[in-house]
Amino acid sequence: MEAARRSPIGRQAPADEQRPAPVPSEPRQQTARYVAIITDGNGRWAREHGVSVNAGHDAGADTVKNRLRDAAELGVLELTVYSFSTENWSRPPEEVAGLMEMFSRRIALESPELHDEGVRMRFIGRREGISEHLVERMAWAEELTARNERITLFVAFNYGGRAEIVDAARRFDGGTEEDFRACLYAPEMHDPDLIIRTSGEQRLSNYLLWQSAYSELVFRDELWPDFSREALEQSLAEFARRRRRFGAR
Repeated sequence: MEAARRSPIGRQAPADEQRPAPVPSEPRQQTARYVAIITDGNGRWAREHGVSVNAGHDAGADTVKNRLRDAAELGVLELTVYSFSTENWSRPPEEVAGLMEMFSRRIALESPELHDEGVRMRFIGRREGISEHLVERMAWAEELTARNERITLFVAFNYGGRAEIVDAARRFDGGTEEDFRACLYAPEMHDPDLIIRTSGEQRLSNYLLWQSAYSELVFRDELWPDFSREALEQSLAEFARRRRRFGAR
């Protein structure tokens, strides 16, 4: 018969102490609180559906609003979307003009609605080249929603990662990484836990180059207007399964 287990001081352990050691629990899954998306595929979606490219951008803007609401429900605290890059000025003039009109219209119509839902809005990027009217609307939306805390929507507009670093370097007087961060377009923005790109492309395309140093990347095949709540949930679940080391072993 197996010998009875002994306690540390030599007495026989009572029966209720003769239990196997507990099995360690599985590591707690991490949750992505700070998410950025490269909203790619509006033009291809428009071609597939036989509509104008600007109609595709409108459909993409609808998806941004819907997934913003989903992200808030799923516990995301900051959502950053790549809406217009510094390179997008090279697109056909009628497309650029349509995008500017759409941004102006949607900011005016949707900012009060988002404000009522507790969304804080911030626009990051250069203001050069943007009409004074649109710049004023962006500032109005930021001021209107400045005290909201449910979720922050960062809209990368006329944005480029290299441009942000160059602009920050011009303002930087020396010091630490945190001092340099203070010179970025939105110093209060957290580094994204997760960056999602749609449309099957697998690159960052000059997006959040400083902030993405340790971001997890998820690439999806859906064109952006087809990016559903289920696709967002799957992306968050994939992030949760990963182990983030930040350079450690």
